[in-house]
Amino acid sequence: MQWPILPDYGCILRWPSDGVEFIHPEDREVALRCFPSERVFRREKFDGEYYHYRYGEVSFRLKPVMWLKVREEGIDVGDQVETIGLGLERERFVAQVWGIYYLRRKGRIVYRLKRGDQQFANLYTFDELKLLTDKSKVEAREGMHPPPQWRGDHEDRLDIADESDPS
Repeated sequence: MQWPILPDYGCILRWPSDGVEFIHPEDREVALRCFPSERVFRREKFDGEYYHYRYGEVSFRLKPVMWLKVREEGIDVGDQVETIGLGLERERFVAQVWGIYYLRRKGRIVYRLKRGDQQFANLYTFDELKLLTDKSKVEAREGMHPPPQWRGDHEDRLDIADESDPS
């Protein structure tokens, strides 16, 4: 069996199996509130038995189940975004993503935004948002770089510590 490249994104639109044995016993209470739904979950890793799912601060583990994979757009729950204004039709503002949903009838992801305690009723698409959260990561490298090697004799090098005036 070939495993998917993680992280990936998708929805659990229908109850995936009879019973609840596919849900990690410690996560059943949380997972039962999350699906089936059109929420777009981030599947982050596979530990050999369970996939680890995340939706903002909510996380749970499931054994492999059928789900609808959707195209990742780079925006996650909790990210800060700026709306792209359009003349007088759309207001431009900075907000936080608090919901990500997949609309089957349109075949696309939509985002719910909030600013402080104010939740906006409008749904926004990826092309109406600019991601402000910095998601760049610096990877730790294995091993150290070798020290620099000088070419030539040591006497040929300039001694920076010598502050004497050559004139």
